[in-house]
Amino acid sequence: MNSAEIRQSFLEFFKERGHTVVPSASLMPDAPNLLFTNAGMNQFVPYFLGERTAPFPRAADTQKCIRAGGKHNDLEDVGLDAYHQTFFEMLGNWSFGDYFKKEAIHWAWELITQVWKFPKNRLYATVYQPGAGDPSEFDQEAYDIWKGIFLDEGLDPAVHIVNGDKKDNFWMMGDTGPCGPCSEIHVDLAPEGDTRGSLVNADSPWCIEIWNLVFIQLNAKEDGTFEPLPAKHVDTGMGFERVVGILSTTKQFTEFNSPPSNYESDLFQDIFKAISELCPHTYRSTLPENGQSMSEQESRDCAFRVIADHIRTLSFSIADGILPGNEGRNYVLRRILRRAVLYGKKLDLPQGFFAQLVDPLVEKMSAAFPELNTQHTVIKKVITSEETAFDKTIDRGLALLEKVFAESETTKQITGEKAFELYDTYGFPLDLTELIGRERGYSVDHDGFEAAMERQRRMARAAQVKSAIKVQSSEGDAFKTDFIGYSSLSGAAKTLASVPYGAEKTAIITDRSPFYAEMGGQIGDSGSLIVEGKTYRITDTQKDDQGQILHLLDGQHAIDDGSEVVLSVDADRRQRIERHHSAAHIVNWGLREVLGSHVRQAGSLVADDRMRFDFSHYEALSNDELDSIERLINARILENGLVQTDEIAIEDKPDDVVAVFGEKYGNRVRVVDIGGFSKELCGGTHVSAAGEIGPIKLLGDSGIAAGTRRIEAVAGESALAWISSGFRTLDQTAKILSCPIHDVAVRIEALLEERKQLEKKIKAFEQKNAAAAADDLAATAQESSGIQVVKQQAQVSSPKDLKSLGAQVLEKLDKGCVVLGASIGGKASVAAFCSKEAIAADLKAGDIIRRLTTELGGKGGGKPEFAMGGGQDRGDLAQIIENFDLQG
Repeated sequence: MNSAEIRQSFLEFFKERGHTVVPSASLMPDAPNLLFTNAGMNQFVPYFLGERTAPFPRAADTQKCIRAGGKHNDLEDVGLDAYHQTFFEMLGNWSFGDYFKKEAIHWAWELITQVWKFPKNRLYATVYQPGAGDPSEFDQEAYDIWKGIFLDEGLDPAVHIVNGDKKDNFWMMGDTGPCGPCSEIHVDLAPEGDTRGSLVNADSPWCIEIWNLVFIQLNAKEDGTFEPLPAKHVDTGMGFERVVGILSTTKQFTEFNSPPSNYESDLFQDIFKAISELCPHTYRSTLPENGQSMSEQESRDCAFRVIADHIRTLSFSIADGILPGNEGRNYVLRRILRRAVLYGKKLDLPQGFFAQLVDPLVEKMSAAFPELNTQHTVIKKVITSEETAFDKTIDRGLALLEKVFAESETTKQITGEKAFELYDTYGFPLDLTELIGRERGYSVDHDGFEAAMERQRRMARAAQVKSAIKVQSSEGDAFKTDFIGYSSLSGAAKTLASVPYGAEKTAIITDRSPFYAEMGGQIGDSGSLIVEGKTYRITDTQKDDQGQILHLLDGQHAIDDGSEVVLSVDADRRQRIERHHSAAHIVNWGLREVLGSHVRQAGSLVADDRMRFDFSHYEALSNDELDSIERLINARILENGLVQTDEIAIEDKPDDVVAVFGEKYGNRVRVVDIGGFSKELCGGTHVSAAGEIGPIKLLGDSGIAAGTRRIEAVAGESALAWISSGFRTLDQTAKILSCPIHDVAVRIEALLEERKQLEKKIKAFEQKNAAAAADDLAATAQESSGIQVVKQQAQVSSPKDLKSLGAQVLEKLDKGCVVLGASIGGKASVAAFCSKEAIAADLKAGDIIRRLTTELGGKGGGKPEFAMGGGQDRGDLAQIIENFDLQG
């Protein structure tokens, strides 16, 4: 059975037993504390916690998982053994208050022994037996079920059932909440298969855990006690690559002469073949006994495994819209990609090799995961872009690392400063420096690296100035301002506090307010506050972390607490802001429509006169793409669809509603729906209908970081003003060129071509004059000790021309030394040129220029064959050069 057949047989087995086969969740997790989806149960957590009712009583799936960073991190071990991976599939079957231990255990045994034909005598089951201080009690129910199975098979339960404590056989979602005992299935693949359970949980490569059956039956309480759950659940997880690797390594259990390897299956062999076609090496399946002392072949095989694993991780992540970047999960992906590229050096792989491995991966896996095929082009472009960017610095970084090795030969430790320089300048994450160093027997000063990193963080923090304000009620709780600005732009309120905000402003806090405080990229409102007939100008609105809206006044003011005030928002300005905010949503939609679903918001600014939108993308937008986006979004605006808002529970968010990943949302969220096509979670203010936005004009895009672009745009009045200004400029240009507006581009192109031809003629004339000048200067040469010497002032317009002229003069001499000077822009420039014969006669250009510029009151230098410098132009440059003694 190949990998596709094994995966399908698992899903079909449980489908036949009433399970709903559900697709894998995205690698982008819903849980804010996870970098990536790292277990099959992630998407089902709300069902286990009782936050949502499961739409089906039982389910089965294969879940894409990444464990690289955070609590679960297998990155450092990839390549060094036969089973660690950063990307893997987790097969699972699930029961949400439906069946329990009996069915789960019997079905697991049936699938493994009857469908996949695992040898029964080589299988072992573990059962929970609490140790001292461990929770709950011995799992008698699971033990009895396993005992019956082994007795029916003629196997001794005392041998084939192994007890485990909390570490191995008790699962908890967290310190509190759903939990329960688990039962694992292990397979003994030792040559004789007679270890009698002694290798179970002993970290032996010959005895592998293949399936974990978790029985969620208890609730862990804060006081440390456990109580039965009202509904019991089953959560199982099976490492797909492990199963496929076992069946492949043992040739369907006919050979047991080597430990099983995940990398021996067709999941990896196709990638290994593609790598071999790009380099002069072949995968030989060797494994190192010591990761710090590997043979040449072991090192190459390690590289094969790392690269094959990492192309899977990058491809699946990008297909799910997670691109390499500078922070969080995005930076983890960048590290993994760079790690693969560095390992490519071990195999003599050419630049750009990593992107070429996408094709065989997509061919192998897209039938099960169609998103790979849908995003095929995007995956290759992103990887190519990242690979190219890293290739520009990798050789210089490796050269620096070689110098560091030489400097650290005695201590065998790379200093934290050098490790940080490699990270900050050349893009080598600390773990990559450690990786390369470890193979050479060097360690890295972690504390020194962190100290250098912290210095950089302090410098960044020093540029940030924050004002913290916290006003408390008589009960000690912070007040929260009631925002009424969605439906009203003015209203009466009562002041709660009047406090200084920085050195030059006052913050007025009220119990309610129509003023939108700066948040989510939208700038704060401005307007007025009237109290006892006196009007104050509110210049900005901010919000603190207590939920208090801060109305900012210029200068220091005192308004009594409890005062009745009237707050009025600047309506025209708010409307302009709303136009640009709704425009930002539509631009986001247009980017995803034209560029692809990988586009993710990475920041925004919504002002009254413009908007900018930062997003994840791997290359600059072409003019055609910008034009397509602009046409598309303006066509939608003309449809004048209604803008509707709705507040819902976060768990009820429909799949087509866009959220900003990394943003922290509360239990209830606000959905902004523009015309039924643009749906986002957003707390900002918006127009009532799309037509109110007016035209949107994209002003272009730019790169702000690797993998992150910024698009800027104007809407409404700002767009009309920009377009009108552009037409006026175009009209003026047409008048200057004496041509119709539609001929401006053609006329400018003709003028540029005419200029180009004139410049060619001028260049030819200058070269002819320079050649004649070089002849004239060469004719002044005087012989000194067998060397032809020219020392003259020349007439040139730039140091570049002086260098070119001097080189031509030297070419015309047999064995020569040329010293030229020129008055350029009120300063003296000098240059010296020496042939190899002149250098042998102890005439060196660098020494000549250093002495000559000292006389001129300046400085300069260079190499023995060529040097330049400058100094003061006192009007006697020709005389100084003529009298200059070359021998010093």
